[in-house]
Amino acid sequence: MKLRLTSIAIATYLAAAAGGVASAQTVVKIGHVAPLTGSIAHLGKDNEMGGRLAIDELNSKKLTIGGKEVRFELLGEDDAADPKQGTAAAQKLVDEGVVGVVGHLNSGTSIPASRIYKDAGIPQVSPSSTAPQYTKQGFKTTFRIVANDGQLGGVLGQYAVKEMGAKNFGIIDDRTAYGQGVADEFEKAVKAAGGNVVGREFTNDKATDFNAILTKLKGQKPDVIFYGGMDAVAGPMMRQMRQLGMDVRFMGGDGICTVEMAKLAGDAVGEGKVVCAEAGGVTPDKAAALEDFKKRFNSKFNANVQLYAPYVYDAVNLLVAAMQKADSTDPEKYLPELAKIEYDGITGHIAFDERGDMKKAALTLYTFKGGQKTQMMVVQ
Repeated sequence: MKLRLTSIAIATYLAAAAGGVASAQTVVKIGHVAPLTGSIAHLGKDNEMGGRLAIDELNSKKLTIGGKEVRFELLGEDDAADPKQGTAAAQKLVDEGVVGVVGHLNSGTSIPASRIYKDAGIPQVSPSSTAPQYTKQGFKTTFRIVANDGQLGGVLGQYAVKEMGAKNFGIIDDRTAYGQGVADEFEKAVKAAGGNVVGREFTNDKATDFNAILTKLKGQKPDVIFYGGMDAVAGPMMRQMRQLGMDVRFMGGDGICTVEMAKLAGDAVGEGKVVCAEAGGVTPDKAAALEDFKKRFNSKFNANVQLYAPYVYDAVNLLVAAMQKADSTDPEKYLPELAKIEYDGITGHIAFDERGDMKKAALTLYTFKGGQKTQMMVVQ
């Protein structure tokens, strides 16, 4: 009988001890928002997978913050690249108690959502929103780890005139915050460099027929067509340009600078015909780390990196690095550390100015050869 009681007592003690260990572990929720449905869902899913890889690797380290072991959870939400759905997703994450958010993918959803995060005091790090207005609002909770449209469109415009030797330009945008913004900056840079904009047209981010605007631009005899928008529209647009016999160069920002672009455009993507810029870039000293990330990503998800996944990965790790510096997962306590952080990620060195923009943002120029996205150069 005494042995039985002793066994019960030991079992009770072990159960209590296990419960104590479990209760000592703190669950830290980090939100992620991107379009998981719609025409650019492939980019949104790419982003989320980058975040999930970061979370899994962080949890394998069994980090301690504030004297307790922490376990991170990524709460993913779909904003369908729609501003209204984006704000609903942001409020849902706030209500669920996230301590930081990585996202949104699009400027058009990041901008309205940023006010919700600001009001809640929750840091937001976008891995891909490039519209200048995103950080110009002056919110202390708002950051991005890529170049903005002023930098991206400006570099492309200067390159088109000075390096490509183009003189006449047709410009099309999809009327989104991103598309119109990057097209505006491209136009400014082209004119400043001495180029001539022969026509400016617009479509929308769900359009499939571009014959009317392309025919109009064809009559203006441009050397280059610049498109401000995403690959889901740019690919079919290039196909229709080919059908119309428009043998001109095609340019765009990071929205068209994807692996999927070659598939969407088919043979129309040509050989070196497309020049695009990705908001971000890896200098030679970071090339090995990025390649290693791509291998781990492919091993885990059986998929290749599309575009922004490395930046999401860095953004998640960046938030956690700030928490470690503050020794707290409380947004109010770690936000000051985030604002002044100096972090070496797989995409490069990350440090913010007073607005939350990158102090030294890199851009990478790409083209397509043999149906493959091919790097041309990194510009800082």
